[in-house]
Amino acid sequence: MTTTSTTPARTGPREPAGGTHPAGRLKRLGRVVLQRYSLVLLWLLMIALFTVLLPGEVSGSEALRAVLGSQTPLVFLGLAVVTTMAVGEFDLSFASIFGLAATAVPSLVVLHGWSFPAAAAAAIVLALVIGAVNAALVVLVAINSVVVTLGVGSVAGGAAYYISRETSVSGLDPALSVIALGRFLGLPMIFWYGLIIVAVAAYIMSATPVGRHMLFVGSNREVARLAGIPVTQIRIGAYLASALLCGLGGVVLAAGLGGFDPATAQTNLMPAFAGVFLGTVAVVPGRFNPVGMLIGVYFLLTGVFGLQLLGAAGWVTDVFYGLALVVAVSVSFLLQRRVRG
Repeated sequence: MTTTSTTPARTGPREPAGGTHPAGRLKRLGRVVLQRYSLVLLWLLMIALFTVLLPGEVSGSEALRAVLGSQTPLVFLGLAVVTTMAVGEFDLSFASIFGLAATAVPSLVVLHGWSFPAAAAAAIVLALVIGAVNAALVVLVAINSVVVTLGVGSVAGGAAYYISRETSVSGLDPALSVIALGRFLGLPMIFWYGLIIVAVAAYIMSATPVGRHMLFVGSNREVARLAGIPVTQIRIGAYLASALLCGLGGVVLAAGLGGFDPATAQTNLMPAFAGVFLGTVAVVPGRFNPVGMLIGVYFLLTGVFGLQLLGAAGWVTDVFYGLALVVAVSVSFLLQRRVRG
């Protein structure tokens, strides 16, 4: 008995072996690029817009060089926040730790006659001590991290005022400014320090067991513990690494400025958080990552610099940072919910 196949014949073009149609792959690639680098595109659009709107005597390249070369500790502080947030911790003391380190350097040198290397070492040790206190209370004693770091940050801020005798301290040797302001390829050294530490952190978090353990702990602490990951050590290490970054940032900035005013430390709190959360919509969407943070920080600095050149009032800066933080947190939340399904 003869049977007749009822399978319909293929009349359309055959799909390429090993994947979908090239047009489909290209579309998916474009969607991935747009999702990961939309913040970069917005940054470039912002630069183009300010280039058109800026006064004629200021060129776009000069403005961009000024933004990249701005003497800011935000990259150090943003990376400190990324380090703790990546493991599921929330630290509100980082700006105060930075302020304590930055205040300790000129205070010890000018008011107490210490050498700069000794004062810098002492400032970093102070930062690490504060980080260790945070880690002990949050990780070992299991007190809420928001409560602990808020209180510890207040203590660190008060200590900075005590060390400086409640005043702005200056008078460091101007030759020390080369540490932060010495030029390489037209940009100050503090910019290159930021690039280096971000590159190192990005490598650690993406290509080493420690980095993968950090992300695993931040995703699900109990599952990570069951998988044999040293959760306690990872969390303590995150607090210490964050404090170290704040201490280094404080030392470098104090050297560049020749001194420091402890009252200005808290002004870095909002922009650092905004830059970190903006970074979660770039490069690795939905995840705290160093490269995304770097892009987020300079996106914010570009916006603030452009608004200042356009003559915007001082309150506009606070509004800009606040809106950026709210939008970034909202988008980050939606991305994380989508990733987790």
